[in-house]
Amino acid sequence: QLQASGGGLVQPGGSLRLSCKPSGFALRYFPMGWFRQAPGKERGGISCISSSGSITYYEDSVKGRFSIIRDIAENAVYLEMNSLKPEDTAIYYCATDDNVRVAGDGSICRHPRLWDYWGLGTQVTVSS
Repeated sequence: QLQASGGGLVQPGGSLRLSCKPSGFALRYFPMGWFRQAPGKERGGISCISSSGSITYYEDSVKGRFSIIRDIAENAVYLEMNSLKPEDTAIYYCATDDNVRVAGDGSICRHPRLWDYWGLGTQVTVSS
């Protein structure tokens, strides 16, 4: 089971830190991904990290603003979001699947249907 948290209302240019904490397994052995779904749009992958932590991927629209961080001691994955824009407004989800291999080219991260285990989402609203 995965639990995403940390969403909220933030002004443009602000920051948020989302958390994803699994229960029942150690995330150090699994790839993790962050996805989002805006109203009227399909769910899409924005950032993923490999099971080793050595490979990360960022979707172009968040590159340079978002960071995926894995904390083995806390058994958590975080999404640090800076310079938030209104177009970042969406429900954010974390996911994992032991059958995927995260690649730096986004070939896995961009496809939510490849990931089988999802947590409940957390709403992020960027508005003044």
